[in-house]
Amino acid sequence: MRSGARSTLPAPERRCAGCAESATHRHQNWHSTPHAGACAESRTSPDDQGDAVETRRKWLATAVVVEAAAASVTVLAHLPLHALLLAGPMLAAQRLSARTTAALGAAALVLTLLGPPPASVHEPASVLNIAAVSIWAVVTAHSRVRAERALDGMTRLAVTVQEALARPLPDRVGHVDLAVHARPADGHARIGGDVHDAVLTAAGPRLLLADVKGHGVQAMRVAAAVLAAFRRTAATEPDPVRLAHTLDEHLGPELGPEDFVTLLLVDFHPGEAHIVNCGHPPPLRTGRRLQLLSPPRPSPPLGLRPAPCLQRVHLTPGQRLLLYTDGLTDARDAERAPFPLDAPQCHAALTAPAPHDALASLTGLLHRHTGGTPLTDDLTLLLAQPVPVPAARVHDAPPRSADRSSTA
Repeated sequence: MRSGARSTLPAPERRCAGCAESATHRHQNWHSTPHAGACAESRTSPDDQGDAVETRRKWLATAVVVEAAAASVTVLAHLPLHALLLAGPMLAAQRLSARTTAALGAAALVLTLLGPPPASVHEPASVLNIAAVSIWAVVTAHSRVRAERALDGMTRLAVTVQEALARPLPDRVGHVDLAVHARPADGHARIGGDVHDAVLTAAGPRLLLADVKGHGVQAMRVAAAVLAAFRRTAATEPDPVRLAHTLDEHLGPELGPEDFVTLLLVDFHPGEAHIVNCGHPPPLRTGRRLQLLSPPRPSPPLGLRPAPCLQRVHLTPGQRLLLYTDGLTDARDAERAPFPLDAPQCHAALTAPAPHDALASLTGLLHRHTGGTPLTDDLTLLLAQPVPVPAARVHDAPPRSADRSSTA
């Protein structure tokens, strides 16, 4: 926690010395490490399977051609070029099955035994060499196929688990209309390191947007842990500041020395929103102009000893909040210029009549800005617009804690 920060929250449980050292290490690296999300491998689609079969056919044809060419050179030139026959099983071991690799190794042995007389001078040594290399190639192909199958199974399981957790959000939660656009940096992946969710608490709707640092299965596992912890506690914890500390405590065992999670929590109340920001890009509020709602006191992300405060912002009828991950701000054009969030075109896009139309216009601007090139980070956009609430349904605002701030 930052020095001089005050909080009336209960002191969190003490962590072991190793955890404290890891948190300190992550805190030091956060200031120099760019935030990034992660994405998991996708399930293999029928098109991908067709491409894989076609690739294997090409490799098989290549290996056979190499064998035939080597045999032709040996027969026609009467040269002891048995070493060329080794290329077939060696190439097959990189892409083909163990059975196909063994067949190519056997073909190399047969071609060696049927070689011309000049080649038979060193026939025993040549046969032994080709046999040894063929055995090595078969073992290599078998190990590679097993590793690929294990990785594919683990990836399928991980994606299945996270897809079950990352449920689609409804168009309305309580008195807030929602529109979501989520796209992993890897266009073939279905799930990335950005996570979002919404729950309806006793006080009103509550939104979560988080970005896990890193890539791969480890980052996806942390993202799933964020969602699980949020869903266990978000509906029953009235204080979003305390909720952020609770999530940090839950994630401690899941984070490595270099891991962290940026977090944005938004609670909606009649006429205002309560925001808790832990190292995340600040949301945008629409109005006569787009306004970045930077926190009055920045806090490190989860895993780096966060010290968040509550930021209260006013929302007049028709105003919206755009929550986003750094996939938006990190997008670059051909001249490496960032996406201009303060441009008039962005304001026009975000004030479109319907929230879904607004996000469609914004992503169109982003596509034109990048020239259609793939994004380098996961992108999640969450646009929220409160709708009028009948007087009989207005909830009382929760009591303020001592560590809170307000902005206009």
